[in-house]
Amino acid sequence: MSKVLLETKSLSTQYGKIHALSDVNLRLDEGQVVTVIGANGAGKSTLLNSIMGSLASAGKTEGQVFYQGEDITIDRVETRMINGISLVPEKRELFSSMSVQDNLLLGGFRRYLKRDCSWQDTLDEVYALFPRLKERQKQLAGTLSGGERQMLAVGRALMAKPKVLMLDEPSLGLAPLIVREIFHIIMRLRETGVSILLVEQNARSALQVADYAYVLEMGEVTLQGPSKNLINDPAVIESYLGLGKS
Repeated sequence: MSKVLLETKSLSTQYGKIHALSDVNLRLDEGQVVTVIGANGAGKSTLLNSIMGSLASAGKTEGQVFYQGEDITIDRVETRMINGISLVPEKRELFSSMSVQDNLLLGGFRRYLKRDCSWQDTLDEVYALFPRLKERQKQLAGTLSGGERQMLAVGRALMAKPKVLMLDEPSLGLAPLIVREIFHIIMRLRETGVSILLVEQNARSALQVADYAYVLEMGEVTLQGPSKNLINDPAVIESYLGLGKS
């Protein structure tokens, strides 16, 4: 039986009078890729930020978040990161005036402070996963292409050796060829033992790589199930995949 790694129970978030999330129950098992699909404004990014605990000053969040069976609802963002949860935000939030390698090293800084000498091995693993980053390790992050910046954002998150990697719209603004490469990388990441919670507007690609999926509409989960079932669901096809598309 699969072990539950991350779980939300009745998670709700509101900004003032606006309810961005309503009673969201979600789970991510060890070794899984779980995707949350939905239109722009459905509450997908709010969901990830609520799980990460990064909305304390911006919105009011209720419900519970569990990680490895422990209630982490009141834990600080830093605590969640140290314990193994990493978020790659939609805007990537890189340090543009720093080199590729320095951005990566910042991702592993907490491990360095804890005298975890294996951070160098992780850096080698990131370079093996993203050869282009190794080629550009001395280049300023601000000079990278969109696809390379996304790779750097994911690589920086991996430097913390997370058990849970949350990806917010990793394909946003990228050319189709690069999008395919990003989703191929997501499949490879699962093989390394990282469990992934993937938020995406590119529903077809997300459903093709995920084990389980949730459909979020106006802050509520309206449909869920194994991805192989949802990709053939008439309602999902009409709303998110496009009629007649293969």
